[in-house]
Amino acid sequence: MVRRMVHSLSMLVLAAGVAWPVAAQDKFIVVASTTSTQDSGLFGHILPIFKARTGIEVRVVAQGTGQALATARKGDADVVFVHDKVAEAKFVEEGFGIDRREVMYNDFVIVGPKADPAKAAGKDAIGALKRIETARQPFASRGDKSGTHAAELRYWKAADIDPQAGKGTWYRETGSGMGPTLNTASAMNAYAFTDRGTWLSFKNRGDLTILVEGDTKLFNQYGVMLVNPAKHPHLKKELAQQFVDWLTGPEGQFAIAAYKIEGQQLFFPNYAESKKTSQAESGHKL
Repeated sequence: MVRRMVHSLSMLVLAAGVAWPVAAQDKFIVVASTTSTQDSGLFGHILPIFKARTGIEVRVVAQGTGQALATARKGDADVVFVHDKVAEAKFVEEGFGIDRREVMYNDFVIVGPKADPAKAAGKDAIGALKRIETARQPFASRGDKSGTHAAELRYWKAADIDPQAGKGTWYRETGSGMGPTLNTASAMNAYAFTDRGTWLSFKNRGDLTILVEGDTKLFNQYGVMLVNPAKHPHLKKELAQQFVDWLTGPEGQFAIAAYKIEGQQLFFPNYAESKKTSQAESGHKL
């Protein structure tokens, strides 16, 4: 809404014959992204590099993936950078997104109390959830329709468990981002499902530790795309394209790989790899 009001005001000023400096008016874009890219510190690392290279400021709206896509549908963002491939595909099919590219990946983990009363530890995510439900051990869920929440629900479904049956008893929904949800889990000494990047940057761990990791099902892919200017003509397509191109280009991919906490890499760039796979599947020569 604010974005559209600013655009309308700009049009009135231009109609009156007043020209604003391009640098002041246009050298920023809005990126609707997931809380994990913000909470992990990734944006704090890569965005200053991008601005130094291009002069373009990136203003981040950090929300769960579902909310980020809703923000973009309204035309209140130029770029979407999220991690729910199913929801992203639907966004593109509906005509709201264009030029979707895979950017990077990490993985999900299940954290919980070191004593592990549900005996959930191991590499089997589905088995861990079954043991947590059987033991009725407290589990803190984001419950916010984010990419992480959507993934968590897919794993509960694969385990043939409806966690809503335990809502208000052992299953607690916070309705908030990953950081606040981990704070709740720490205070309750509860289990939780989180992306590794946010976990590594999270400091208030209390008695929590990673209990389940290494399951190939826990792969977590991130994608970026332009919001379709055909739907919202006021969007800054050229500046947004520069950001997408930089993020998936050599400098952006290197910047992502270089971001570490205590020597541990949080995200792994894979645009080039995904592009090769896509070309091979399409029958193109590499």
